[in-house]
Amino acid sequence: MTEQATGAHHPQPRPRSGGHQSAPVEHVTGAQSLIRSLEEVGADTVFGIPGGAILPAYDPLMDSTRVRHVLVRHEQGAGHAATGYAQATGRVGVCMATSGPGATNLVTPIADAHMDSVPMVAITGQVASKAIGTDAFQEADIVGITMPITKHNFLVTKAEDIPRVIAQAFHIASTGRPGPVLVDIAKDALQAKTTFSWPPTMDLPGYRPVTKPHAKQIREAAKLITAARRPVLYVGGGVLKARATAELKVLAELTGAPVTTTLMGLGAFPDSHELHVGMPGMHGAVTAVTALQKADLIVALGARFDDRVTGKLDSFAPYAKIVHADIDPAEIGKNRAADVPIVGDAREVLADLIQAVQKEHAEGNRGDYTAWWKDLNRWRETYPLGYDQPEDGSLSPQQVIERIGQLAPEGTIFAAGVGQHQMWAAHFIEYDKPATWLNSGGAGTMGYAVPAAMGAKAGAPDTAVWAIDGDGCFQMTNQELTTCALNNIPIKVAIINNGALGMVRQWQTLFYNQRYSNTVLHSGPGADTAEKSAGTRVPDFVKLSEAMGCHAIRCEDPADLDKVIEEANSINDRPVVVDFIVHEDAMVWPMVAAGTSNDEIMAARDVRPDFGDNEDD
Repeated sequence: MTEQATGAHHPQPRPRSGGHQSAPVEHVTGAQSLIRSLEEVGADTVFGIPGGAILPAYDPLMDSTRVRHVLVRHEQGAGHAATGYAQATGRVGVCMATSGPGATNLVTPIADAHMDSVPMVAITGQVASKAIGTDAFQEADIVGITMPITKHNFLVTKAEDIPRVIAQAFHIASTGRPGPVLVDIAKDALQAKTTFSWPPTMDLPGYRPVTKPHAKQIREAAKLITAARRPVLYVGGGVLKARATAELKVLAELTGAPVTTTLMGLGAFPDSHELHVGMPGMHGAVTAVTALQKADLIVALGARFDDRVTGKLDSFAPYAKIVHADIDPAEIGKNRAADVPIVGDAREVLADLIQAVQKEHAEGNRGDYTAWWKDLNRWRETYPLGYDQPEDGSLSPQQVIERIGQLAPEGTIFAAGVGQHQMWAAHFIEYDKPATWLNSGGAGTMGYAVPAAMGAKAGAPDTAVWAIDGDGCFQMTNQELTTCALNNIPIKVAIINNGALGMVRQWQTLFYNQRYSNTVLHSGPGADTAEKSAGTRVPDFVKLSEAMGCHAIRCEDPADLDKVIEEANSINDRPVVVDFIVHEDAMVWPMVAAGTSNDEIMAARDVRPDFGDNEDD
């Protein structure tokens, strides 16, 4: 087995390794065995599209009362929906596709789930086993194609192997560091007669995720925390995966150290908490970026020192010792050497760290961070996140997103696409609870928001779900609004419509002398007045959304903003799409330009922060 990683907790009921319990044996086809196996592992929702090689599985699926199938409009939508479902519920997301192009359309969401450590099982049909390797109709080596982007994958050619493989796939996807697992099943294996009994015997001799941290490393980490003068808790998505948010809050309040949460970690620690100094990274808060740069100790919890956080690596956090705790030993020391490496599940690491720090306190060793907080608070007051209103009276995209966050029902889940609107949604919506912020962090997948919101709403039907999308992202996967309309999945979509590929345009403004090569999308805000008044928007998102069964609204005037958002919030019997026509020149700040040091952060255009450095070291 070649798992690259390992992951957290698993609400799915799972079979035991080792011997069988006595269970009635059923005589079934491989396809029936597949559906029964999905029922037994607790999969209640599958997103997919039928086709020739997977068709045998769709027949028994029709009879299942325990597995709901959502017929998507594109396999990419199925994959992102499975990811959104998993991120919102903590359960394994499931998608299904046929062989060849059906399977290859899942490659992007599988890669996305792999980068963001999302538990997902992708089931694909394959041509009959005797035809494998002959370039048969709709054949593609999906196991070979996805090997670098899955935690593990399986090719099943015998019907009797299906229950064991499904049990193993769900176990691998949801334990250790979570991730996507692909199960490719030959058509003749689905059609063959076999027997079904549950639970199967799992056989995973090489798969032993370490969850319990080493006590000596925990003690060393606690000593460093209490000895430090400028510590930072650097929190990533692993804390959310491990359901360790309560323990994190206890440790932060026990130590009094500042907390920064990454783009994937938003909601792991309340944004509103006084110890929270914001999100780090290329477009992070000035205080968070600077805190890491000037720290003498960084305690990394479920984070991987991603290039978007570190900036130019050799200049990142030059004064800091590193405590790095991660479920995946391959991440520790990969980008930044760790002084104290800790392999383990974040929840267990935090629980043990709390006890070790309490012991240090009892022995009179307590960190004094008074001077550190004086600096942090000065930076917070001097360089808060903010934005300017457009001088021409048009809608500010930041204000649109901020008001959506303020007017949304409590507990609303927000899914974002990728680009400027993603960063503004990270900055101007407050995330105080886990599993309320879904985005494509590692892969940066445009088109993620609508299907991910669909999956989240399918998994949490009683929770409001807003997709914050750009007009570029929206045009990649908006066909899934039809899926939402026909399957009673009433998501809400805010299109932040600036008529351009906004983040690319921002780079062209800053680094390419305002040469806007191939970033204008349609006759949006930049079109001349006559063209706009003639109503020649291409596409017209209101008409498009209405054609897909949605309630659609256009908002261009700041005076209408609250009224439009409240109208969207009040409609819950179908999807709602709001086309917000926003100013095209708004930019995301702060910013650390790609390839530069975090020390070169710009608070706004041509505004370099002055930190009044007075440190001796």
